[in-house]
Amino acid sequence: MPKWFGGSNNGYVFEMYTVSHLAILTILILGAAWIYFFRNKIKWRTAEIGTALALLAFEIIYHIWMLINGSWELSSALPLELCNISLILTVLLLLTRKKIIYEILLFTALLGATQALITPVLHFDFPHFRFFHFFYTHLMIIWVPLYFTWVHEYRPTIWSVVKLFVFLNVLLPFVILTNKLVGGNYMFLSHKPTTASLLDILGPYPWYILSMEGLLITFSLIVWLIFRERGLKTSHVVRQHVNKRTFY
Repeated sequence: MPKWFGGSNNGYVFEMYTVSHLAILTILILGAAWIYFFRNKIKWRTAEIGTALALLAFEIIYHIWMLINGSWELSSALPLELCNISLILTVLLLLTRKKIIYEILLFTALLGATQALITPVLHFDFPHFRFFHFFYTHLMIIWVPLYFTWVHEYRPTIWSVVKLFVFLNVLLPFVILTNKLVGGNYMFLSHKPTTASLLDILGPYPWYILSMEGLLITFSLIVWLIFRERGLKTSHVVRQHVNKRTFY
């Protein structure tokens, strides 16, 4: 088996904010800027479906990689982390273009995947398969909702925040039950991570879960304020409609 697909990171040890990591963060910014500035020219249905299939292929190969290298376990390999859920939503949005999927994904992507890119929990550096899998999937999780915001002109509403809150709280008991059955710690709902993290200042278990919900609502409202439909544009459209009716 080639080293770039093996289970050992000897020669591929990842460190944050080295050249490979900074290159990915630069690509993230440049890709988002490209989507914004060329938003009137890139409404490509074929590319949307192709991206969805590529994400599915990458994820299937990732699970094959874990099986081959003996690291696939029920306690850690199920798609129950926030970024795993965002990946599923990304594929569904690309295939269906459903607005309700966008409304949830926009928040989970910008609040979850962005943090994962800035402070990645990753052990394999370029050019290992795991490096490409991690960063490709997380970049797409962020770029896809931005694409639907700027190209397809989807926008979140205040009700989108409510839908996100309901979605995650319906999911919460299922994840907690799964953690108990398989001995996992998906979404850190069983205990805090062993390494230092933001959760250390959010109180002891289980109270930090409530603190996380409070932060989720706060940051979701900020995302909504940034990406919401502007009232000025809506008012302008209404005034145009009224003027047309008056003229005729």
